[in-house]
Amino acid sequence: MTLSLAPGRVLARGTVLPAIAAAAWLLVAFPLLVAGQFTPLMGLVLGGPAVLVAAAVVQRWVPDLGEDSASVPWWPVVAVGLITVAFAAVQVAYHAEALVIRRDPASYAQFTVWIAENGSLPIPQQRDLIAGGDAALSFDSLAYYEVGDVIWPQFLSGAPLVYSVGYWVGDLTGMLVTAPLLGALGVLSFAGLAARLVGPRWAPLAALLLATCLPQQWVSRSTYSEPLAQILMLGALSLVYDALSRESSLRDRWGQGHVLAGAAGLVFGLALVVRVDLLRDLLPVVAFIGLLLLARRGQVVPMLAGLTVGAGYGAVAWFGFSRPYLDHLSSSLVPLLLLSGGVVLLTAAGTAVLWRRGVPRTDRLRWLPMAGAGLVAVVATGLAARPLFLTQEGHNKESTARYVSDVQEIEGLPVVPDRTYEEMSLLWVHWYVGPVVIVLAMLAAAALTYRILRRREPQWVLPATLFLWTVALTLARPAITPDHPWASRRLIVLVLPAFILFAVWFLAWLAPRLRRRANPLAMRAVGAAAVATMLVPTAWTALGVMGYRSDVGTVPATRELCAAIPNDASVLIVDPAVASSYMQLIRGVCGVPTAEVDPADAATVRRVAGEVRERGRTPVLAASVPRDLTAVAPTEGTSITHPFQVRANKDPSTLMESPRGAWPFAGDVWIAVWP
Repeated sequence: MTLSLAPGRVLARGTVLPAIAAAAWLLVAFPLLVAGQFTPLMGLVLGGPAVLVAAAVVQRWVPDLGEDSASVPWWPVVAVGLITVAFAAVQVAYHAEALVIRRDPASYAQFTVWIAENGSLPIPQQRDLIAGGDAALSFDSLAYYEVGDVIWPQFLSGAPLVYSVGYWVGDLTGMLVTAPLLGALGVLSFAGLAARLVGPRWAPLAALLLATCLPQQWVSRSTYSEPLAQILMLGALSLVYDALSRESSLRDRWGQGHVLAGAAGLVFGLALVVRVDLLRDLLPVVAFIGLLLLARRGQVVPMLAGLTVGAGYGAVAWFGFSRPYLDHLSSSLVPLLLLSGGVVLLTAAGTAVLWRRGVPRTDRLRWLPMAGAGLVAVVATGLAARPLFLTQEGHNKESTARYVSDVQEIEGLPVVPDRTYEEMSLLWVHWYVGPVVIVLAMLAAAALTYRILRRREPQWVLPATLFLWTVALTLARPAITPDHPWASRRLIVLVLPAFILFAVWFLAWLAPRLRRRANPLAMRAVGAAAVATMLVPTAWTALGVMGYRSDVGTVPATRELCAAIPNDASVLIVDPAVASSYMQLIRGVCGVPTAEVDPADAATVRRVAGEVRERGRTPVLAASVPRDLTAVAPTEGTSITHPFQVRANKDPSTLMESPRGAWPFAGDVWIAVWP
């Protein structure tokens, strides 16, 4: 089989390859983690071939864009490639060094380090190497739960399993640089979806808008889970498009479309190994499978099978390896599980009732398409108008309330600790992509809803339903600490791509209609103005995170800290702040047993240090200031050093305006090596 480099083929296959490769890796890597055998050797022997086979399948089965490859010019392919490479280069240059746990990226980074080095979960407390079952010891820290005699990371393992490849290749720096690469692949995956749904010539504009916006740049600089989730969700939508590009009945032999449908379902399902909240976003996929059954499409069986397998992986990841996290989320997770069960039952019941009639003929009800478009317009208007008549409160979390009040004081705002700022969610989108994108996207959403119900846009049924569902629910209740850029994570996976894709579709729909009524020169001027009004506000807001790197110097400081701790040490942290943010760093990166001891009782600290010495190990105390060490350590023979000292920038926190500029970050760990 020869490899043709026709542009339509390159764009089609290259843009789904990231999702296929990521899914193939997770398909192998997660069972290795479950078995406690997630090692570089096993990853190379099993994971590497899985990715290569998946790439070969893509090369063979993904159809070309357009009726034939020659109908697609080379310039969109080159433009998308340049945008992707440029994005990766800029984000690598600005990548963060978030290893000290304050927010989510460092907790993912420490999760990655642990499984990459040890290949298994949970994390042992190693009490026998500290002071046995001494009640004075605590092993709990930010994002790491003490459960019995082990420790469980807070989040799901999907993103750390991928970041581990970067760690194996290039240690801490390799892991941190993997994040920008995933962000760039998210831009590439989005370009592929835009090429399919809007047209190859419009894919560069869609990719450029996403690559320019602040949240996509910011989240790609740190080890978050959102870039990987974005790759999987957008790639799966592209695979569904490809799978359904050819007709196939339930009785047809399996072929190209069936393989792609199975891959699409599997990619959707494996996204649940990455993020819990994607279960809500996948509910439209369940309903769509019901529609495929009613349409007697042969692709439905492999798609359902793939989704079931992927969801099975997700269930094991959730309930087997993140149960403490699920318990923490129980107030929102239980209703989500009930909603999901209800959607499955309703889909099954509806499919059974309508089986003989087939897919409902929505086009025969003349009022329905217009009513659907009107409903979209009403919801969009309601979301836009919320700040005028509503101020939402009630996150019911003490730590969040304290932090929100601190940021309110910094910004000079009225101190209302319980305010969630959820009514401003559409304004957040306005900050990041500008008003023109929002207006065009709303017009497109209404128009597409009308056209879908008129049965004119079958290829948009799943993407539009999934996007509209996710956008409406996410903007209605973001459910996140409302400071920015941190809260913009809620918009990354699907919300911002939805707005951009809808807006670009509207331009593509409008362009030929204007072309028939305007001369070419005027048309080019109007097009340039439209693109400028979309790009300029997006780029202007993005300047808020350009010009600084977050947590710079943390990697060398971490290495210095680990070098200063003896190999036979057991570390006792006598400072709650250091225990909260640095315990897993010391335990995981430095590879020594670590626990917290209450510094208020110097006699207890000395007793625990004596128990460490009895076990033939060296007691090491850690704190953020030396006085906490001198208060409990022996006065003679104790070596007190300051190996971790970082003065850097960190990302800001804003509530009523888009983020701009960095805040200062100071990180200090002093250690005392017991004589």
